[in-house]
Amino acid sequence: MRLPRRNFLRLAAGASALPMLSRMASAQTYPSRPITIVVPFAAGGPTDTLARILAERMRVSLGQTVVIENAVGAAGSIGVSRVARAAPDGYTVSIGHLGTHVINGAIYTLQYDLLRDFEPVGLIADHPSLVVSKNAVPAKDLKQLIAWVKANGASVGTSGTGAVTHVAGILFQNLTGAQLRFVPYRGAGPALQDVVAGQIDLMFDQVSNSLPHVRGGRIRAYAVMDKQRMAVAPDIPTVDEAGLPNFHISVWHALWVPKGTPKPVVAKLNAAVVEALDDANVRAKLADLGQQIYPRDQLTPEALFAVHQAEIEKWWPIVKAANIKGE
Repeated sequence: MRLPRRNFLRLAAGASALPMLSRMASAQTYPSRPITIVVPFAAGGPTDTLARILAERMRVSLGQTVVIENAVGAAGSIGVSRVARAAPDGYTVSIGHLGTHVINGAIYTLQYDLLRDFEPVGLIADHPSLVVSKNAVPAKDLKQLIAWVKANGASVGTSGTGAVTHVAGILFQNLTGAQLRFVPYRGAGPALQDVVAGQIDLMFDQVSNSLPHVRGGRIRAYAVMDKQRMAVAPDIPTVDEAGLPNFHISVWHALWVPKGTPKPVVAKLNAAVVEALDDANVRAKLADLGQQIYPRDQLTPEALFAVHQAEIEKWWPIVKAANIKGE
């Protein structure tokens, strides 16, 4: 029996609307199971540490366990790709930063578009990097370090080819004329362990990763790569004060979900992030790591998209000019 054309079209329209209705229903009950934040670096590094602090507090707001999954490789692009391919239901979240969501796009041929294949959730925090070395390096300040590196060369640990730690080293070479030997690791944590152990000479590392070892006397810090000193370590001079002006790299972190994730789900995740960053305990932990939380009006998905787009426009020409080749 053939259906009248009008009835057929109604049935077809109803069928095509079912996936949308299903997503809307899922968004209303979200979250109903554990959420995974994919950290694209090894456990123990700065991004991993930040994710775990955030996840612990987000669990309270969301009423579900927030699991951390470390998916390492290719300067973070393997972990980001894992989220790009995930279902757009809010249960798989990407945490990343300047390296994973900006610099990688200038180095690798990615299987995803950094702006178009993700929905922004919100910025988390921003913090500069430190110039650090193993204790056996004889230099006592940044000027002496530059002179020592120019005379002897130096091995530099990075969290992967093309990572922020690597790009910082390229910028150091450009500004000083020194020659560095880059040693890529599968994350900042393992790289710093070898600086502490004296296996490599230097690292241009995020404050949250290095500062505990600086405080413990296990490595030496020369300068913070920012225009202002850190409140958490006011005794460490800026690179401008220490003799290397314009050697500035500040790493911001944020959360994204796959493109097509329902707006109500994104809103719930954003609200959980905002609540976490407003928690006094979380703020104290982040401050101790040198993380600077953004003002409330900059924690929206729209603000993240604007920052993300601007950073791509700023850094891609610089990175491409350096001709860094991906792993």
